[in-house]
Amino acid sequence: MTSERLSNFVDGAWRVSNGAGSLEVRNPASNEVIAVTPFSTPEEVDAVAQAAARAFESWRRTPATQRIQYLFKLKALLEEHFDDLARQITIENGKILDDARGEIRRAIENVEVACGIPMLMLGDFSEDIARGIDEYMIRQPVGVVASICPFNFPGMIPFWYMPYALATGNTVIIKPSERTPLTVLRVFELLEQVGFPPGVVNLLHGSHETVNALLDHPSIHAITFVGSTPVARHVYARASAAGKRVQAQGGAKNPVIVLPDADVEMTTKIIMDSVYGNAGQRCLAAANIVMVAGAEKIFSSVLTEEAEKRVVGFGLDQGVHMGPVISPQSRARIQGLIQTGIDEGAVPLVDGRAATIAGYPDGYFLRPTILAGVRPEHTVARTEIFGPVMTVLELDTVDDAIAFVNNGQYGNMACVFTGSGAAARKFRNEAQAGNIGINIGVAAPMAFFPFSGWKESFFGTLHGQGKHAVEFFTQTKVVVERWLKEWSRQF
Repeated sequence: MTSERLSNFVDGAWRVSNGAGSLEVRNPASNEVIAVTPFSTPEEVDAVAQAAARAFESWRRTPATQRIQYLFKLKALLEEHFDDLARQITIENGKILDDARGEIRRAIENVEVACGIPMLMLGDFSEDIARGIDEYMIRQPVGVVASICPFNFPGMIPFWYMPYALATGNTVIIKPSERTPLTVLRVFELLEQVGFPPGVVNLLHGSHETVNALLDHPSIHAITFVGSTPVARHVYARASAAGKRVQAQGGAKNPVIVLPDADVEMTTKIIMDSVYGNAGQRCLAAANIVMVAGAEKIFSSVLTEEAEKRVVGFGLDQGVHMGPVISPQSRARIQGLIQTGIDEGAVPLVDGRAATIAGYPDGYFLRPTILAGVRPEHTVARTEIFGPVMTVLELDTVDDAIAFVNNGQYGNMACVFTGSGAAARKFRNEAQAGNIGINIGVAAPMAFFPFSGWKESFFGTLHGQGKHAVEFFTQTKVVVERWLKEWSRQF
């Protein structure tokens, strides 16, 4: 690997940033420096915004059937470089290779859906709304779009937005996480091969100063964001105040309800994968495992046994189930929250804080942790830990469990494990979350459905993916039209 300072991709060319600030990108398994992310300046934000604005005038007039030809080429290149992209995710993010492969597959699925934009972008027509008058609605692109992306899914999250924005006629600026910029950089090398017109797709590295400049710039018309709730709130407020369309995905504390009639083997396996996949660093990770009506007597021992067997290490190594967390600061914060839980009365059935991984002494590793006896008022029951920590609560009834779900500040996902159709239907109907799982541990929508967050997990109206993305990246124009017969006589 190289530790070179990364370049921006602006107006069809690679450009070195003049920003004085930078961040070392480190492999979280080895602590090796693998790149340096520059912090682009407000002047560089202005340059990329103006380039995208210039390109928009021509790109918006390119027929949709021609625009999607670029996406077909991109899909082919993503398939060709599938394994290389997955390996890059593992190296810079730490997740195991199978998880990285799944991430790239989801990215490609969004490109596939966006290729259907000639159908998805159709308007409406109504003839003779009054005598001789027709009315119709068409969709047009909003303009320049900027996507601010997180570290935990560097390959997938840009594709929640970019394919739809491009297919609907917008021009795009991608700002990847400064911690995991290499996967997006590789994607832009493929985009360069695709041959998009200059300025249509742009890559800008940076930190919070760069983000604020994007939020404020008058030539940028829409903002997408995925990250923590405090930052999502800031992005939504600042960009909205500047008159932009915004969708900002925030944090989560996803509850999983387990009833005594749930299938033990299936439920245990799925919960393990949901809690500890990507070391718990995903917005759909299961966090609070709510045992209802004595289910803890059935599940506590098997969950403990499976957590202790989970193999932790470098995600490219064979037989590894879980990789490191993203940074030493994240590891220290997670360790501190585990201690807070114990101090407040939780029982550590498995304590993964003292993790030493052979061959990787400098990695940012934690092992799976299970805290039992957690109460709804405990800090660990309310705080997004964003790490490999399972918190186990015990409640008496399904109604109690649903009340616990609905009293939480977040609403990204809620799942239930049961063999009862009546209980599942009640949960599906009453649980206040945007993504619901029934005997599913990660209720991640397919690309043709929106990724639906509620409450403080989402700020905005229209979500990423599918029809919501088409609606977000287009604005409707209604035309009321009359033609008089007398006017046609001159011809």
